[in-house]
Amino acid sequence: MHDVERFACSRQMETRCCRLYFFHGKSEESTPAYRTDTDTRRIRCRDSNLPLGEGRKGPNHPFMKNVFCNKNFRLAFFGALVSNVGALLYNFAVSFYILNITDANAVIQGVYLAVCSLCTLGANLIGGVISDRMNKVKIMYLCDLIKGAMIGLATFVMLKGKGNVTVELTVLFVIGAAGNIIGGIFSPAANAIIPEIVDKEQIQQANSYYSAMYSVQAIAGVVLAGILYNTISVYTLFFIVGSCYIASGVSEMFIRIAHTAERKRLTLRSSFEDIRDGFNYLTANKALLILIVSVLFVNFFLTPITGNFFPYFIETDLTEAEGYLLSSYLTPQQWFSLLSVLMGVASLVASIIISSLPPIKKCSRPAKICLSLMSVIMFLLAAFYYVLIDRMSSMDLFLISLCAGAVALGALTCCINIPIDTAVLTQVDSSHLGKVSAMISIGSQALIPLASLLAGFAINGLGATPLLFICAVGFLAADLLLVFSKKVKEI
Repeated sequence: MHDVERFACSRQMETRCCRLYFFHGKSEESTPAYRTDTDTRRIRCRDSNLPLGEGRKGPNHPFMKNVFCNKNFRLAFFGALVSNVGALLYNFAVSFYILNITDANAVIQGVYLAVCSLCTLGANLIGGVISDRMNKVKIMYLCDLIKGAMIGLATFVMLKGKGNVTVELTVLFVIGAAGNIIGGIFSPAANAIIPEIVDKEQIQQANSYYSAMYSVQAIAGVVLAGILYNTISVYTLFFIVGSCYIASGVSEMFIRIAHTAERKRLTLRSSFEDIRDGFNYLTANKALLILIVSVLFVNFFLTPITGNFFPYFIETDLTEAEGYLLSSYLTPQQWFSLLSVLMGVASLVASIIISSLPPIKKCSRPAKICLSLMSVIMFLLAAFYYVLIDRMSSMDLFLISLCAGAVALGALTCCINIPIDTAVLTQVDSSHLGKVSAMISIGSQALIPLASLLAGFAINGLGATPLLFICAVGFLAADLLLVFSKKVKEI
């Protein structure tokens, strides 16, 4: 990362105390004020010799309290917001549309989802290499513009072949594969760009806002997608999605970062060498590696709870119950929605609170505390399920405890992810950040289907109570991994 901290602030601050300087590489010596190298332009305060964030114009300055003062961050954030809405609408619509035109053929739908997942995983590693070599802004806006144009063109082709199931399925599979390859290239650049557009002390706040955005989308996005899918034609919806990606790409075109072109030519061999270097870099940093493994543990053992246990409990125990809490107002399926909303709201509130806190200097301590609490909550849920459901005691009391557990898990997961994500962005060298982000993404995405599969076998073979105890032990193991690692305390 350059020694000069990068930022963009409000017009009021610019007119009061700033002048333009230009920097190349890691030099802090100023050059004449109006050179036209826009890729390396930086703003520095006139009355301080320190980069912003290290002097008195740092994060405590009234104009720098909120990261949205940063124009680059605003453009990146709202670009991500629009493109994520587009992705959510598209994925929702495609899943149902495939079932609709194939007479509810779940096999074809499953093959489509598998193809998309494999394309994303394969492209992520290459995306990490490209992100560390090329201008991340160009990667982002080119990916969004290409994806938007592809979806628009595909919609036009589908309209021409309307009623021809083979044509429509072929188009959806081609766009699904190509779109997820583009998405796999896009993601590492989007994750790695944050330290290049905000002040170091504001990375935690930036991550919190992104987490809040994802929570809002999880709560309201599916509802919006369902309303649009049932009120407008799928072709109109696809055009809206394409427009979202194009709007996101246009927004990202105005982001300005410093970038030094990589002289080494990108070839297949050099790509594999870069991937190996990224893996070696990560394994050499033991403390950071343990932190990342802990996050993967959390995701691995949280997936069976939300993806397997919640639906199993709703479809078996709650549906077969003679009466349950709020049965006059909520169906069992609506109870499932309520649990998801509670987790999303808890995550949203936690994100907002963290965004207002000072930067956490060492993330290992809050991570240990949160993991300890998560393991305790899971042991309690397992015990409550055994006593209140397996022993046929009280469905209502378990529903109350399950709601409280959903709120706690949503908030605690957010309190773990944000500080650790911030640590990764601040600790990893910028030349490896794209590759490391890609590896984390691949690890997380690859573990989710594995966790769901193993949880399904566990429920069928052992029952729900052992599954909850296994997840509790998993959270405890992740916590102990942090507790007994001396190097993690340094982060």
